Amino acid sequence: MDFSFLTRADIMKTLLDGLLVTLEVALFSILFSFICGIVLGTLRYTKIPVLSHLAALYIETVRNLPLLLIIFFGFFAFKEWGWELPITISVIISMTIFTSALVGEIVRGGLNSVDKGQIEAARASGLTYVQTLWHIVLPQALRRMIPPMVSQFVSLLKDTSLAVAISLPELMHNAQIVYSRYYNMTVPLLIFVSLVYFVINYSLSQASRQLEKKLAG
Repeated sequence: MDFSFLTRADIMKTLLDGLLVTLEVALFSILFSFICGIVLGTLRYTKIPVLSHLAALYIETVRNLPLLLIIFFGFFAFKEWGWELPITISVIISMTIFTSALVGEIVRGGLNSVDKGQIEAARASGLTYVQTLWHIVLPQALRRMIPPMVSQFVSLLKDTSLAVAISLPELMHNAQIVYSRYYNMTVPLLIFVSLVYFVINYSLSQASRQLEKKLAG
């Protein structure tokens, strides 16, 4: 197997450029999904009339659609609506729409896991519902959400490769460009790309475990 491409500056630059796009899309999608997901999950948990139902409708609708469909829809819909967004922004929006629904369900599950007795005790001590939610429920729930949340964000980073379908110049797209030029490098390139994804996602998983231990201690 020929791994000589690792010494080729032009090929490594192409792959590195793709990796930077992958990380950029993943980072912003994770950030926006986390914020939107907390809002959606909290609204659904609080049972606020209309708002909780709208949040539930959004979550149940979006999380039952394929991500690739949402990526395609975002890419073509923005164009038809006259919004010439850069492809990177289009993908970030699409991935945020999809992942925020999944994060919202994780948040709702985390909030529901907090013992109701603590909520009743907080309310009996004079805290308002919002204060109880903010100071008592949410901090405990967030600690319990870490494993499923990290798992979801690892999936998000891997799912950035789906955007190759609309030619986002991310890691897989750029790897395809390289091995289309050098046929004998296809398998070595795919192995290299697999290792890059593994190292990043494994590091993220390890960091989450350390965070769990720190919060538990």
